[in-house]
Amino acid sequence: QLQASGGGMVQTGESLRLSCSAPGITLGSSAVGWYRQAPGQAHEWISCISSSGSGTLYANSVKGRFTISRDDAKNTMDLQMSSLKPEDTAVYYCVAGLYTSDFINNYYSPVVYDDWGQGTQVTVSS
Repeated sequence: QLQASGGGMVQTGESLRLSCSAPGITLGSSAVGWYRQAPGQAHEWISCISSSGSGTLYANSVKGRFTISRDDAKNTMDLQMSSLKPEDTAVYYCVAGLYTSDFINNYYSPVVYDDWGQGTQVTVSS
């Protein structure tokens, strides 16, 4: 239901912009975000943005380098990634979940995200 795109192979310090579309889902009432999974590791929460777009949160590992945004008119969300590092190499997943009090208290937990994209590979070489 969510479709992530924009992944690729870049070198350290370069940038990439991931996009996520949601055919069949109206994202307006949902918080949306991104997870990533490196080989052999668990899913890592990266960022989320509230349903209004007024609130954004980031994991410490990407704060200051990644920027999440949403465009409800287009029913899409983006993740602008800058100053990429080899440790950012992973499959990136876009996610969406209803923006409720439960979400606010557990925004970093995969249980509050009902919809997941198929993932897009990001590889950062040194």
